[in-house]
Amino acid sequence: MHLVAWLVHCRLVPPDVVRSERLVLPLLTANRLERMLGGDLAGVEREVGARLGAWWVDEMDWLLRVRLKQIHEDPSSEPWLLRPIVRAGDDPEAIGLINFHGPPDDRAFVEVGYELRPAARGQGYAIEAVRAMFDWAAATHGITRFRAGIAPDNDRSINLVTKLGLRRVGAAWDDPNGLEMIYTVEGWPPT
Repeated sequence: MHLVAWLVHCRLVPPDVVRSERLVLPLLTANRLERMLGGDLAGVEREVGARLGAWWVDEMDWLLRVRLKQIHEDPSSEPWLLRPIVRAGDDPEAIGLINFHGPPDDRAFVEVGYELRPAARGQGYAIEAVRAMFDWAAATHGITRFRAGIAPDNDRSINLVTKLGLRRVGAAWDDPNGLEMIYTVEGWPPT
């Protein structure tokens, strides 16, 4: 049994939380998303044990609504969706977000998306969060195929995914993001 699955099984980590060395990635359930959109950000912060910050509602309102709609349409998609990237420690705070765009597709791929606040960039948090989510998907769901769509000029994200073993396999048009380069890895973790 993989370490993450074992920790969840032994109830040492709640099943809706993914952890890494420096990060905690709590799930924003439908209930939490609804409460955030309804103005109860402070209650959700207490529940997840971290400061999320007003930017979640001010800047990410659209994403909260998109993910909540996904959950209402397919409740089984919930664990694959939105999580704050929380820097653990004495004063835990959200420094970004990570999610899969949904549950595995018909080819057993999941697509990752992430964003860090500018002050948190360049410190290895994004790669740590993505690795933790890939490990979680592999350990708890047996998923070993991952994809990322990245703007051609986003060198930082291209560098991140290639460090994780993803390789460019093509390009696609994404509404509303425009042209994206498609990177994939099959067989996580790569050897």
